[in-house]
Amino acid sequence: MTTHLPDGVSVDATPVGPTDENHIAKAAPETPADRRDTIELLGLVAQLEDVAFARLAADAALAPSTEQRLALTQFAAAAVVRRDRVLARITDLGGDPVAALRQYDHVLDDFDARTQPSSWWERLLKAYVGYGVADDFCRIAAEGLDETSRAMVLEILDDASHADLAVAELDAAGSSDGVLTARLALWGRRLVGESLGVVQRLLVQRPGLVRVLTRSRDADVPAVDAADLNTNQPTKLFSELTAQHTRRMSRLGLTA
Repeated sequence: MTTHLPDGVSVDATPVGPTDENHIAKAAPETPADRRDTIELLGLVAQLEDVAFARLAADAALAPSTEQRLALTQFAAAAVVRRDRVLARITDLGGDPVAALRQYDHVLDDFDARTQPSSWWERLLKAYVGYGVADDFCRIAAEGLDETSRAMVLEILDDASHADLAVAELDAAGSSDGVLTARLALWGRRLVGESLGVVQRLLVQRPGLVRVLTRSRDADVPAVDAADLNTNQPTKLFSELTAQHTRRMSRLGLTA
């Protein structure tokens, strides 16, 4: 809610009101508990970038062309830079960056074991769609962070270089191969189901992430009630994640 000052009243002479309190809340974590929850989400973001580095390096080794290999190694290097930015922010907040990263060491192990790609095209779609769900979750949750942390996370997740490569390659391949398009559509549905399962497990296992989500003051961001997470009913969060997945698939001309 925006508070408008009456004409003639200066900001300096006015006691701190709701708008100022909101600004202060977003400028820095409000309590040590909020700070710990922020560090918990930042640890997840850092882990996803660390995983992205390893995945992109592996993709580069399998790339069918020299141009693709060069691009993917550059993307892998960029993921390390992004990871280290997040770890530095954790340090700024008084956290242990190694411990924050370590707690998510195996967060995607089950997902990867259940979604082994059988072709280069499935590998590209997994990177774009499968891991994209985790990025979307972090993007939504970041709205509950302090201003500095939120801006950094959103900037990091806004790097679409690798996504653009995947889209270009998949679009070119699918435009002349209807069978491939149909197979990738099925693969995309499997990926989103497994990805949403990862998010659901995170919310059950990591109460700090739920608290970050509920701290959001932006009415446009899906709110998550802890009570909702104890039921099997869809929440606004999962609806938004599914909608983002549908947009990604549509960009490729694939049915979600």
